[in-house]
Amino acid sequence: MNKSLRNECPTRPRNLYRIRPALWLAAAALLTFSGVVRAASTYTITDLTQSGSGWAYSINSSGQVAGYSNFSTGEVATVWNGTTATYLSTIGGDRGYASSINDAGQVVGASTTSNGAFRATAWNGTTATNLGTLAGGFGSQANVISNAGQVFGLSSTFGGIHATVWNGTTITDLTPGSSYSSIRDVNNVGQLAGVDQYEGVTQATVWNGTTVTYLGALTGTNSSAWGINDAGQIVGDYNIGGTQRAALWNGTTAIDLGTLGGGFSSASGINNSGQIVGSATTAGNLAQRATLWEGTTAIDLNTLLFANAAGWELQYATAINDQGQIVGVGVNSMSGSGVFLLTPVTPAAVPLPAAAWLMLSGIGALGAAARRRKAA
Repeated sequence: MNKSLRNECPTRPRNLYRIRPALWLAAAALLTFSGVVRAASTYTITDLTQSGSGWAYSINSSGQVAGYSNFSTGEVATVWNGTTATYLSTIGGDRGYASSINDAGQVVGASTTSNGAFRATAWNGTTATNLGTLAGGFGSQANVISNAGQVFGLSSTFGGIHATVWNGTTITDLTPGSSYSSIRDVNNVGQLAGVDQYEGVTQATVWNGTTVTYLGALTGTNSSAWGINDAGQIVGDYNIGGTQRAALWNGTTAIDLGTLGGGFSSASGINNSGQIVGSATTAGNLAQRATLWEGTTAIDLNTLLFANAAGWELQYATAINDQGQIVGVGVNSMSGSGVFLLTPVTPAAVPLPAAAWLMLSGIGALGAAARRRKAA
């Protein structure tokens, strides 16, 4: 009972004190066990490739998805807006993929030149622009575009493959002394996540301005960072015993995210709510399943599908946005392998059963009787 109600009723008969606690306890029990209950989180599924195959890499805040579609001639960079697919041109060749789409709908990735070399590519509508390579480089790829329009990825150069930044027509080598490095993701604070070979080991790495931090792994072996959110939480994987395990880094502290009972897992994306997506194997490594981690709890996304998902087996979850929409790749028994979009269903309130309402009505009647006794 709140303070204002207590102030309005400074004195009460003793019998009312005896009745009220029992009434409230009964009501609380009903609300706990029979009242408004939230259904478990579920997802509706949209088949983006519509009887075709492909891959999804990125989803923006509007639910637009970037990836590629498979055709007989090869991969074609694709952007999906709902079930509408837009196929993007190349820079002279016949293959391409879109690896990232920002909230403004700007798209980057890679496509082939007429001689078959992959080059980092940006698209304005469906028109492709060759972003070029570092000095001496033959190939490059753009992995991510920030909401500010900066492009990050990798390029070959003299002596290796280096993490690269494209800012307009300016190309910058972030790791001139490395043999291999790559930027995989960027957050809205400007922090970059990826990998860098350091002291002979490939390590999950964060760039914060000019400060480079090597995150390492639980076992001290190779690790990779694939995603970073605005809080600076990083997800990826590390090698252990010849396999990979999904990892979350808070600062430089690594947490093993576990599996679905098997030996393998990998985390590919994290949103600003801390939800993590990727894939993991089931017991005995019998199957690989698209996976959602809530905290450190691994959940098979196949168990959260709504009724319209008949025939789907979700294998990889590749990205998640702040609305909780998830993209990935799976197999549909009716149409073959395909790209999926999962949209969370807002849990509906479940009304009290009739019997519970009757009991609450009885409680109300008892309360009314007590008030009448007080008035008398």
